[in-house]
This record gives sequence, structure tokens and C-alpha cells, in this order.
Amino acid sequence: MKTEITMPVLSDTMQTGRLTRWNKSVGDAVKKGEAVAEVETDKAILDVEAFSDGYLTGPLAAVDTDIPVRQVIGYIADAPEAAQTDTGGAAKTATPRTPPAPPSDAPGPVAEKKTAPPDNLPPATSTTAATQADFASLEKPAPLPQPDVVAPQTPHADGLLASPYARALARDLELDILQVKAGPDGTIHAAQVLAAALAPQDADLHMGPPYTIERPNILRAAVARNMSATRNTPAFLISSRFAMAPLHAAAKATGLSLTLALSRACALTVAEDPWFNHAWTREGLAKRSRVDMGIAVDTGNGLITPVLRDAAKRPLKELAEDWRILLGKVKKGRIYPEDYQGASFYLSNLGVFPQIERFNAIVPVGASAILAVAAAGSDGLTDFTLSCDHRVIFGADAARFLQRLGKRLEDLSWLAGGGGEP
Repeated sequence: MKTEITMPVLSDTMQTGRLTRWNKSVGDAVKKGEAVAEVETDKAILDVEAFSDGYLTGPLAAVDTDIPVRQVIGYIADAPEAAQTDTGGAAKTATPRTPPAPPSDAPGPVAEKKTAPPDNLPPATSTTAATQADFASLEKPAPLPQPDVVAPQTPHADGLLASPYARALARDLELDILQVKAGPDGTIHAAQVLAAALAPQDADLHMGPPYTIERPNILRAAVARNMSATRNTPAFLISSRFAMAPLHAAAKATGLSLTLALSRACALTVAEDPWFNHAWTREGLAKRSRVDMGIAVDTGNGLITPVLRDAAKRPLKELAEDWRILLGKVKKGRIYPEDYQGASFYLSNLGVFPQIERFNAIVPVGASAILAVAAAGSDGLTDFTLSCDHRVIFGADAARFLQRLGKRLEDLSWLAGGGGEP
């Protein structure tokens, strides 16, 4: 008996995972809960655990391939003999069945019903027997014809595997089928053509310099999807300038990072104005019961936003320890969805780049605002730009938020205490 190993669903937004390695080989014994493979998600590299004891068996999905969630990537057999029956190569694809052999000229098993000549009518006594024989033959239906097997698509002159209907649909939609991505079976069907037609069109690069297409890493692809999802958010920007030197000095004196101190200041300000802790949904406004701060971190390969939970009320020492753990996970590439999803307010700080005097941030889906903090200018003041979802936040709300935040950056008594919300 075989138990399926499937590509896990590690977040609500995860559609595919990239299989980076198998930790076991075909025939190796595995224990329940043991990591048998590694998968790269949109944020990190995570383990795929076995759900039962047994022996790893194939077919195994190929390494360095993007696989849809819940799709089978391998199997666990309950006996070593069963595991060794398969060499465990790359994941197999469905193969067409062998079409049935053409009918031969020999007569079939069903005989033709013959009618006796009028001169040789059978006697009356044999009519019942003959009738019973006829009914008996009717009780055995002739075998049903075998369904026609659709032949596999053969490559076109352009080298693509595509159904005739998909090609005709692409022509009708004036879509270059060479730009359509094939389906899971390696063939372009109508569904792929429609998806390509509805997707935003790529720029035509043929008139420019020669180029090659590189596959983005899964983190960068996830950021692209998330940013595309925000294009319908009606956002506005509002800015102010504050002195950051006092906060920097106070944070250093208390053994805190500037990022953590600034996050605490933002969380306390959000708690004073609950509108900034709301999110717009199709059902209405989602009102959060606590302030969860998402803080943008540059990984070198992309952007990730670890979340400090309940950042307005928990002691600063707890938050500092959580932040240390989160940064360690980011550095190792072992951060989980619960570590970076679900923030209600976001902070993006580029103050370490002295050339950046001002920048704007995009409001993430699921939040109503994000604060962008630049580097200090020659006058010692730092630009704070607040991007807001206008469906939730109005201009006066944003102005009052920056006003309260500015006062909090002047009066740092909340930082000296180190406790919860003042």
C-alpha cells in the first residue's frame, strides 16, 4: 500500500511550491514527522514531513520544478519490497492508452439471426424451444463498443503541444500562442489561452536589445503577485518631517534597535486611532482587536515583512526577543507563514540609505496604511510618508495620525518604561 506525499499548502496565497531537494532516496526508511523533502515557498524554504512510517518510493517529482499545491510529489510504501519496485525517477505524466486493434475480417462472436425458409417451417412442438433459445440469446447483450481513444497531441510546426481548439481560440483572440504557458500536462488547452488573454499583456521587447528570459525566484514572483493585487486600492499619500535623533539615542540607551522603537511608536499611535487598524473587505470593514506590526526586511533576494504580534501592549523586552527570533529565521530562510502574514499596519524604513530623502510605499492587501521612513536630511529632519487606503482612511485621519506620531517622537516617556501601552 502506498501513501501519497503531496505539495503542502503553507499559506492562503500559496499556489505552487518549488521542490528544492529530496532528503531521502527511494527505498530509504522514513518515520512519521521526518522531513523527506524541502520546498521553497514565496518566503522561505520549508520541510515536507512524512505523515506515516514506511519507505520512500517513486515516482518522485523532479527537483527544481514548480508544483501546484496538493499535487502528489512522491509516495511512502508500507513495505521495503513495494518501495523497491519503482526506481523513483522523475514524476510520471499520464500516458495515453494503447488504441484498440482494428477489427479483423474474421466473423465476430455474435452470430447472425437466421430465418428458416418458408418450405421448412419447424414443427409446432419446437416453437417454444426456439423461442426460449431466442430469448436466451437476447439475455446476453452484445459487447459494447470500446470508446475511441483520443490520440496525444503531436508537436506543431512551431514545436508547441496545443489542442486544435486552443489554436483556433488563440487566433480568434489575436493572441500569439507562443506566449501562452502550457497546462500541467504540458499541453496548451483553451483554459490556458483564456487565462493568457485576460492577464495583463507584457511589453513588446522585440524592438529593443536582445534578451533572454530568466525564471524569477519564488520570493520575487510572490512579491510581483502581491503588488499586482494592490492595483485596485485607491490610495493617497501624506507626509511630514520629524527629528529622529532623540528616538535613536533613547533606543540605544535602553538596548533596543531603532526599528523596534519606531515600530512601538507606530503601534501605540495606531491603537489611539482604530481606523488605522481596519481593513476594507467586500463584506465590510474588518476591525482588528490588536495591532500587529508588519516590518519590511530586505533579504537580498526580495522583500519580506515579519510581524510583531500585539505590538502596542506587550512588553518591549518580549517584542525585542520576538524580533531577534524573526530576524534569525529570515537569515536562515526558515520563516513560516504565521511569522509574516496578517499584519494590520506596516512600516518600511530605508533610513540606512543616506541618499534616500523620501519614498512612497504601496499599501499591502489586508491593511489600510503603511508608513515609509526615509533617511535624515541635512537639517536633521526625517521624511515620514503615510500611504493610506482611501476607502478606510480620510485625509484628516491621516493628518491626525502623523500629528500624534510626531508628539510621541518628542515625548519618549513611553520608551523609558518598557512596558505595555501607556
